Order: sequence, then C-alpha cells, then structure tokens
Amino acid sequence: MPVSPGRRGAIAFFVTVCVSLVVLAIALNIGWIVLNWREAVPLLLGVLVFAAIIAGLILNTTFLIREIRRNEQHDAFVNSVTHELKTPVTSLRLHLETLKVRGHALDEAKRQEFYDTMLEDSERLLTTIEHVLQTGRAGRAPLHKSRVDLRGLVDECVTSTLTRRHLSSDTIRVMPPRTGETTIEVMGDREELRGAIMNLIDNAVKYSDTNSGLDISARRSDGQVVLTLRDYGRGIPETELPHIFEKFYRGKQSSGKISGAGLGLAIVRAVIDAHGGKIWAESRQGEGSTFHIALPVANEVNS
Repeated sequence: MPVSPGRRGAIAFFVTVCVSLVVLAIALNIGWIVLNWREAVPLLLGVLVFAAIIAGLILNTTFLIREIRRNEQHDAFVNSVTHELKTPVTSLRLHLETLKVRGHALDEAKRQEFYDTMLEDSERLLTTIEHVLQTGRAGRAPLHKSRVDLRGLVDECVTSTLTRRHLSSDTIRVMPPRTGETTIEVMGDREELRGAIMNLIDNAVKYSDTNSGLDISARRSDGQVVLTLRDYGRGIPETELPHIFEKFYRGKQSSGKISGAGLGLAIVRAVIDAHGGKIWAESRQGEGSTFHIALPVANEVNS
C-alpha cells in the first residue's frame, strides 16, 4: 500500500533521528574506548552500555515506523470500507424515497429497474460485510477439512457468478479436463475454498472487459492440483504485482474507479496458506492477468 506524503515525512524524520543518535553513540563509544583503553572493566562496561543504547534506538525506531504504517493501513481500511458501505446505502435510500413519493406515477418497467438496482446495492453491501468478516477470520479460524471435488466447486462458483452478475454463459470458460482427470479432489474446508475461488473470479470479472471473458483450468502436477484463472483485462503494472496480496492494497488504476476495499486477494492468500498451498500471479499491463493456486491432491495427502 503506498505511504501518504505526511507519513512518509514522519518515517523519514524518525529514521534521520535514529541514524543521528546511532552515529553520536558510536562516536561517544569510540571516545570512551580511547579514554579507557587501559582499564578493562570500565572499557567493557562502557562498550556494553553503548551497544545496548544503539540496539534500543534501532528497535524503538523500527517500532515507531511499524506503528505509522499500521495507522496508514487502518486509515485506508476505514476510508475504503466507509465508502463501500456509504455508496450503496445512499443509493438504496434514494431509490426507496423515490418509490415512496412517486411510486404510483412510475410505470412497471421503471419500478423493476429500481428493484434491480436496489438488489445490486444490497449485494454490494453484503459482499463488503462478508469481506470484512473473512478478513478477521481468514487463516485463524479452524478448518473443517474434507475431500472436496475441486472441479465441482469451480463449476458451482462459475454458475453463481454468471447468475449474480447477469453474464452470458460463454463469459467464463471452464477448460475441459485432461483424460483421466474428470475428478480432482483436495483436502480442505469447502466453504473457505469456495470463498477464495469466488473472490478470484469476481476480481477477474471486475477488472476485465465483459466481452473478453475468463478462462479457468485445473490440472494435476507433482502431487498437487494447480487451478489457473486467466483474464484478458487491463493487467497489473509490474511495480504493483508484488503488493496485490497485501491487505488494503489497491492499485493506482483501480482506486476510485472500481469498487472494493482491497481485501479480496489478501483473503484468498490467507485461505490458501492455511491449506498448505501457494498462490501467485503473472501479468502484463494491457494483456490481462493469470492467477495460479496450487493445493495438495487429496489422495496424495492421505496416502
């Protein structure tokens, strides 16, 4: 997450003060050694005290910088979530007030349009709330593991996304399985994995042209199943790619243009890590993005 200019200045100040104090302490230490080099006990005591002072300064400055960054993250979280909650609530209230005052004068088509918009706003509210809740429990809550048919779970997520976002059936393309791989099972918490896959699909749809679509495939590889989602959207700049799985991180291209609190990919990573898997991304700006999830195959885990 980018650091604001004000906090960047605060960090620079603390680092400068720390470096200055460390340099001063080192100079005093050298002076103490020069003055007491013939006396072993004062010399040793002085060296130890000065070393402790230097270590304390470095640790204190490190702590202050971390606190500044945590405050930055907290502010970003509050601002993002407030915006994500306030926008649909405002829209819902406006439509409800219009229906209350002028509902009798609206034709059926207009009323249905209002209802659809209100349902979309309600869905956006629920999604934001669910993301906040998932952020709190991701990677911490105990997993209820069982054998999960990954292909079946992907099909379920795709069907749900197509219905919820009113997309045509060819928008999300699930690649046919390889010969002998009609079923691929992993050991995991079905609901947690479902949430992670839904987040990835939603992200791909949000950042892609609806005409370009999304390709999803799953294959076995060295005792793992690798789930791959490739979109053909705007892509991710190379400088932002290392940060996309951080909490509250939102790229410059998405900020203010696409709804979201910067939590989705952080939740996905926490879920995959908790399952002993890996997630990584590849992207070229303007050429789309590819996300890979690697999870242990169930029969490999149990054997």
